[in-house]
Amino acid sequence: MSYGIAFTPLVPSLVLWIALAAIAVIATVLLLARSRGAAVRVAALALIVLALANPSFTREDREPLSSVAVVVVDKSPSQNFGERTRETDQAREALVDELKKIKGLEVRVVDAGQADGETDGTKLFGALSSALSDVPVDRVAGAFLITDGRVHDIPANAAALGFQAPVHALITGRKDERDRRIAISAAPRFGIVGQSQTITYRLDDQGVSGDSARVVVRRDGEVINERTVLSGQTVNVDIDIKHAGPNIVEIEASPLENELTLVNNRAVVSIEGVRDKLRVLLVSGEPHAGERTWRNLLKSDPSIDLVHFTILRPPEKQDGTPINELSLIAFPTRELFQQKINEFQLIIFDRYARQGVLPIAYFDNIARYVRAGGAVLVSAGPDYASSTSIWRTPLDSVLPAEPVGVTEKPFYAHLSEAGKRHPVTRDLEGSGSEPPHWSRFFRTVDTRNATTPPVMTGADGEPLLLLSHYGEGRVALLLTDHIWLWARGYEGGGPHLDLLRRMSHWLMKQPDLDEEALRLAVHGKDLTVERQTMADSVAPVTVTSPSGATRELTLTAGEPGAWSSTIPANELGLWQATDGTLKALINVGPTNPKEFSEVTSTTDTLKPLAQATGGDARRVVDGSSVELPRIVPVRSSSAFHGDGWMGVRMRDASVVKGVGVLPVFAGLIGLLLLLGAFAATWLREGR
Repeated sequence: MSYGIAFTPLVPSLVLWIALAAIAVIATVLLLARSRGAAVRVAALALIVLALANPSFTREDREPLSSVAVVVVDKSPSQNFGERTRETDQAREALVDELKKIKGLEVRVVDAGQADGETDGTKLFGALSSALSDVPVDRVAGAFLITDGRVHDIPANAAALGFQAPVHALITGRKDERDRRIAISAAPRFGIVGQSQTITYRLDDQGVSGDSARVVVRRDGEVINERTVLSGQTVNVDIDIKHAGPNIVEIEASPLENELTLVNNRAVVSIEGVRDKLRVLLVSGEPHAGERTWRNLLKSDPSIDLVHFTILRPPEKQDGTPINELSLIAFPTRELFQQKINEFQLIIFDRYARQGVLPIAYFDNIARYVRAGGAVLVSAGPDYASSTSIWRTPLDSVLPAEPVGVTEKPFYAHLSEAGKRHPVTRDLEGSGSEPPHWSRFFRTVDTRNATTPPVMTGADGEPLLLLSHYGEGRVALLLTDHIWLWARGYEGGGPHLDLLRRMSHWLMKQPDLDEEALRLAVHGKDLTVERQTMADSVAPVTVTSPSGATRELTLTAGEPGAWSSTIPANELGLWQATDGTLKALINVGPTNPKEFSEVTSTTDTLKPLAQATGGDARRVVDGSSVELPRIVPVRSSSAFHGDGWMGVRMRDASVVKGVGVLPVFAGLIGLLLLLGAFAATWLREGR
């Protein structure tokens, strides 16, 4: 309870000051003139001014408020190394017990620094600020950080904390810790397929010097480089970009004796492979209604460099004209099909029949080109079933079906069971209804002895589209030349763009369109395991986290051919998944995580800030046991630590619970005071 006097003037402050000045002048004159009764008159005038000031006696009932201390517990991944988890738990329990013994102190405990797959580094001061967000500055008694000392959001100075109270750091871990890590100095995010990119890394040893390690570099699990590297040495390694999509590069160093953890002995870089230009050779055997469909599709794709030739002279027109005189621009067959054939990612034969333009030896070149990893697409019409069919060339070993005739009647194309699972044809717009919601075709080439199940069927359930593998390459056979009806919008058209584009990119080995694939993807804080297959079932998948922990996942079927499952991505670094046949890799978080860049414990990072606030940073482990300093309440001091003790700043904050006010000049009391003053003046004058 406290007492005081408050003024609530009855007139403006200016009037009050003028009256006070006038009284001062009158008092001065009376005193200088030695006037009789001067003191009484001045006192009476002063009471009048005091009445105008309207003074009141006040009484406040106050309730003291507790001071607030915050304990921030580091739960980041680096706290799992060695005995730090045990040390942290013991220090937390002992510290909270000591703080709760102090009368008038409120203790708040907050866990911070957990890695969620997105956050990089240990963030403790953000958690401290949140814990004190509803606490006035004059109630903060201090903060205690239980951590290994590797904190990545330390304020620039004590003023940036927003309060004036000690910050103490209690450091887990031991002084003699040692660790080895691979640090990525420079790494590209993208690379052109077929070219190489350079990654720069450095071998860092902490707690030891002058050592060396055996460093192995892998791309997608395959060893591509191995060498001995000295501690502190910076090394450049060239990585060939083999395919489109993520190229996962692992750089792993051999262990250091008695090192703290092996997690940061390996660094991961994901280089996204992009194709500079996909070179496509389109050979049209004759002008026809569907020729423009292929050309428009391929020319509209900015990633494709198209070379297109059309043979204008029909095969039945034989007048002895030399081939080199049949066009304004000579068809460079030798250059295209012998010298530069391997520069093309895809060769398309659009209604092409043997016309003497390509010698038989060139078809043998094309077959070898496919075996070595190339791709051929045959868009067939009646030419494929004729006596001049390209089937009757060395390409017969590559093509997936033998022609036997032509059927001309209207039919709807349907997805086969294999087509419903295949990424090229799955979920084609309009395929879900019966008949499919697209236009009919009117001609198909009949075949036999197909080497692979069709993904689309035509008239009477006969094959319409076959996609096959041959050696390292791929082949597609489209057994109708009426795809242009979809492009022209006949009977509503059909999804020709999706079908032809997917088919072309599958042939050019776009990873997203592989029939058998195991993939990992990060969505928010979750890791999704995806399995694409043509089979009816899939095997369980074993997932390995960056720390080496494994778990077996049973995948759930989604749309046909697609299976998936999701787990929390609760660790930063390289995740792996395998089903015994396929393997997938993905890096979660940044390339060079701060959390694992330096994992040895230290007091050096937090000591400057702690001492600037009057606090201290010291280790909690003495020998093999956890020992905390005494916690002492301090009312006023610039230093809150000493030999064997740490202090908290106790505050005197309070809140007003009730107020009593007694006006001096209100009512009868004021009237009596003023009447008394005038009576005293009158009596003095009457003498």
